[in-house]
Amino acid sequence: MKKDKCLIEDFIPIKEISKESAREKSIRHGHISTLHIWWARRPLVASRAAVFASLVKTPENKEKKEELTKFLIELCKWENSNNKQIINKARKLILENNNGKPPKVLDCFAGGGSIPLEALRLGCETYALDLNPVAYLILLCTLVYPQKYGKPVYDEKGFAKIQNRLAHDVEKWGKWVLEEAKKEIGKFYPNEPDGSVPVAYLWARTVKCPNPSCGAEIPLIRQYWLCKKENKKVSLKPIVNQKEKRVDFKIVEGKEIDFNPSEGTMKKGTATCLVCGNTADGKYIRKESQEGRMGQRMTTVVLTHPKKKGKIYRLATQKDAEVFEKAKKELEKYRGKKIKVGKHEISLIPDEPMNKDDPTTVAGRGYGFSVWSDLFNPRQLLSIITFLLKVREAKEKILEEEGDEEYAKAVVSYLALALSRATNRMCSLAYWFIPGEKIQPAFGRQALPMVWDYVELGVFGDASGSWDTNLHDVLNIFEATKLESSIGKIMQGNATSQPFQSNFFDAVVTDPPYYDAIMYSDLSDFFYVWLKRSVGDLYPDQFSTLLTPKSPEIVQSPLRHGKDKEKAKKWYEEQMTKAFQECSRVLKDNGYLVVVFAHKSTTAWETFINSLLDSDLIPVSSWPIQTEMQTRVRARGTASLASSFFITCKKFEREEEGYFNDIKEELEKKVKQKLEEFWKQGIRGADFFISAIGPAVEVFGRYKKVRKLSGEEVSVAEFLDLVRQIVTDYSLRKILHEGSLGEIDEITRFYILWRWAYNNNEILFDDARKLAQALGAEADQLIHKRDILLKKGDKVKLLGPKERVKDKDLGEPKSGMPAPMIDVIHKVCLLNWDNKRKELGEFIKNSGYSDDETIWTVAQALSEILPEGDEEKRMIQALLVSKSTAISNRFKTQRTLTSFKSE
Repeated sequence: MKKDKCLIEDFIPIKEISKESAREKSIRHGHISTLHIWWARRPLVASRAAVFASLVKTPENKEKKEELTKFLIELCKWENSNNKQIINKARKLILENNNGKPPKVLDCFAGGGSIPLEALRLGCETYALDLNPVAYLILLCTLVYPQKYGKPVYDEKGFAKIQNRLAHDVEKWGKWVLEEAKKEIGKFYPNEPDGSVPVAYLWARTVKCPNPSCGAEIPLIRQYWLCKKENKKVSLKPIVNQKEKRVDFKIVEGKEIDFNPSEGTMKKGTATCLVCGNTADGKYIRKESQEGRMGQRMTTVVLTHPKKKGKIYRLATQKDAEVFEKAKKELEKYRGKKIKVGKHEISLIPDEPMNKDDPTTVAGRGYGFSVWSDLFNPRQLLSIITFLLKVREAKEKILEEEGDEEYAKAVVSYLALALSRATNRMCSLAYWFIPGEKIQPAFGRQALPMVWDYVELGVFGDASGSWDTNLHDVLNIFEATKLESSIGKIMQGNATSQPFQSNFFDAVVTDPPYYDAIMYSDLSDFFYVWLKRSVGDLYPDQFSTLLTPKSPEIVQSPLRHGKDKEKAKKWYEEQMTKAFQECSRVLKDNGYLVVVFAHKSTTAWETFINSLLDSDLIPVSSWPIQTEMQTRVRARGTASLASSFFITCKKFEREEEGYFNDIKEELEKKVKQKLEEFWKQGIRGADFFISAIGPAVEVFGRYKKVRKLSGEEVSVAEFLDLVRQIVTDYSLRKILHEGSLGEIDEITRFYILWRWAYNNNEILFDDARKLAQALGAEADQLIHKRDILLKKGDKVKLLGPKERVKDKDLGEPKSGMPAPMIDVIHKVCLLNWDNKRKELGEFIKNSGYSDDETIWTVAQALSEILPEGDEEKRMIQALLVSKSTAISNRFKTQRTLTSFKSE
């Protein structure tokens, strides 16, 4: 048993680490994220903090503890990532705390490599395990090849003529690939006579108008803007030719824009025919696509000129269409062609099936996509295949020059990743980002949605997504991995059967899949099919399967269990338990397991906690660290978390049984103590609700079983209900500045807490139900009787005053009882906003709250917690201003009402 606590168990400065972690999200240069996309990659500074704090003991001396905390803050600053003085001090401290030997650290869900990279940076003997072949290649290029081959080349006088051999050769051969590809397919991306270079071609998918008397081609376009900046506005303008039943376009700028370009033909999945006005609904569009009748039309060519600033726009011409057709014809020579990958021969053009039942990809949306090559138009396929063949050819040429098979393999791996990166913008799911005038990749989020008006990259231009820009981003990895360290040990394998001996690791720090949040294997197939063709023959063990491994992947996917959610949940819990049991087995008796988990659903947490406790690993600390920028969290439109939760566990012999009544007081004390600490550290909203779970499990998890006095066992779900009640009570008191809760009804409490935690975002109905239950309310009543919640599918949204205006009885007393306080606030807000002074005075007089100052405490609290720019916030602030000037003396006298009416 570990007698001395490490920092991770005792204290880490989450406020400072959170600030650096969120800031890191905006950093591109010198960051490993530029190597290749990987979903939900943890910030490096947060990973660094977790590894360091797991390996360095807390000093008993208070001054030394403060000194070590200050050092940890410095260590976790992004600009100190390659500060030799600070990194060397961190390594020295780690060695001193681990008997002078580099500690062994494992990440068994290594993914994008953040955690193992930081373990390497800190001088640890680092092991990384992941099931996914795409992740395996990313890990090799992050943790092995830069350390193995990224060394200087010296001349005969001992001067470094090349600073990094591997980076130099990746750049050299990357340029060779580009030039060779240009010789073959440059003619399909011709420059303009004036030297302008095409950087993008904008396309619109099309369907035939379903009106039998019309039959015009409908271009499916969300909106017509090409550029929308303060000093530059350019748009496509549709020109309807009624006689020929055709839609043409012209490009208009500035004052020529005499219509609303924000309104295209597509709205909420339905298209409007500009010729006859008839509509084509989603069902019709899907059918046309499935039966191969959906077409496409090039509308615009985007260019740059070497001697001019900014983008140039022109209409696509017949000549552009002819060049495209030539490229389409050129592609035919590759149809049916096979290449060898390991022992197998596969088609050069990807014919691996897409999962038509998968809702996270466009294939599952019913648009007729059946194989992965369907996501690319013919010229895109031709370009990718040409580059791919040149990458394969480069390997042979490097081998001729260097004579080193492994080194040639390393160089080509980076070229393959550069091409794989490029496919993200070289497919028909990429789109034109109007504010930035650039190509946005298909993976803007953790899904592959349908795109009606897509953008095709001009491969040899200088736009985002070109070969040059992708090669440049890949070369960034050598700046990001500039470590004087040992080489990481990378393995492809399953976390449920780890290939390590027992009691081997000093720490296991890992970031497992978050329940149903991301379907890694389904999404990574997009890249896998191309990587298999470019370097699959170099990694036959990893790229021998048709697609990435699905069945052993630990995610909660009902699709893999006959669409049975309960079976999927049970399977996830069983597999995660096995993974944690393996972590426990390979971990030394005095070591720490640090698990990063970030899911907003309490069901996901319930499943996660069950898995953890069933492996006899007991949480001893929990730290919410903000890993997302607030702007991104707000932009998602769902109640996303800004924080990731670092749960620290140790191997304990759990007590057989505990009684709920006995541990309840200790649990409440522990949770409140931590909540006070987290509140001071700036944790708020949805993150604050989740932050209480870890500290509570520290108490609950000490027992194999917790029983009620009746003998009935307390489930994790019931335990989480108690935690939720503690947090709701604590949060309300803080929001109301320690005001009395007794006078506030449960529905108003619910409203305050929702706005504080989730603002205007949707959450799962089940989580809304549990929150309401913790406050003594019923979610169904809030939906059907109070008109305060709106349910859509399995999600619900809270309604503000203007959305509730349809309720004519809003705020009216019923059955002799006053209406909920929030109903009265909303009604008063609406009357005040509409300047209905007389009605307002009468309403206040009859509301039942004219003598109640608490209602203004609640209104003030809502004003404080709602975000800037929110309409409800403005309405409440206007009301508070009116109250301070006209509704004085708590509405007790008629003089108040008269003054309000005559104002």
